Amino acid sequence: MNSIDKLKEAKGILSNAGIENPERDAESALSHCLGIERVILYRDNPEISDEMNMQIDALIKRRSGREPLQYILGYTEFHGLKIKVGPGVLIPRPETELLAEEAITAIANCKLQKLNCKFLDLCTGSGCIALTLAKAFPDAQVYGTDMSADALGYAGENAELNNIKNITFLKGDLFKPVKDMQFDMIISNPPYIRKDDMKLLQPEIRDWEPVAALDGGEDGLDYYRKIISGAGDHLKENGFLMLEIGMGQSDPIREMAEDEGFNNIQILKDYAGIDRIVKLKMHKRHG
Repeated sequence: MNSIDKLKEAKGILSNAGIENPERDAESALSHCLGIERVILYRDNPEISDEMNMQIDALIKRRSGREPLQYILGYTEFHGLKIKVGPGVLIPRPETELLAEEAITAIANCKLQKLNCKFLDLCTGSGCIALTLAKAFPDAQVYGTDMSADALGYAGENAELNNIKNITFLKGDLFKPVKDMQFDMIISNPPYIRKDDMKLLQPEIRDWEPVAALDGGEDGLDYYRKIISGAGDHLKENGFLMLEIGMGQSDPIREMAEDEGFNNIQILKDYAGIDRIVKLKMHKRHG
């Protein structure tokens, strides 16, 4: 069988299984198994051996069971980095890539000292945000904290995989591992799904990704309360806090920030026009 025929077959199987983007996933599966770029599948239409055909079928079967493609392949791309993922760690999303891009822009635009800069990524997970910042600013020191040993295992591997040295991952709850430190920027994509909405998530997310990385409590705001209330003690003067947020959360988070003394609050929209990123700046540090 040639590649184009196999693509059609795989796409049909995935489509029947209710996969959201069956053509893209079929292309990714074949590209991965054959070790070639997607465009070559169509340009050269290579023949597929019986052994390779069995490998592709096994992968397509797993995807049909709604296992996330990124877990099956073992990696995903994030802002030009190859990020290893698997059970126990959240799969990076395009919205989080936007958060990282906005953070890079904010850091570049403000008058931070290039040496001795410190950035903190709370709920770091796979390390994708922290690693993106560490790569963009090699003279900075970047820290990532997380409660999950599994996630931190992936984060450490991802630092090695991408040859990024100026980063430290620490196990613990939010600010606890860095209790005496202050940072030029604190960034986070914390769990923000409301508890009652967890059951409404796609099977790929609900049945496979770690609940602790998704569940934000009854109103989805548990982590924001802790992060925003604790950030003042860990921000340098003129430092700022950047957060990814869920749909409909911008107003209550703005109120929290105002209550904690943040007087420069920006809300940025994602590609779908949804309020997705909150940028907070405190001109005068607490205490």
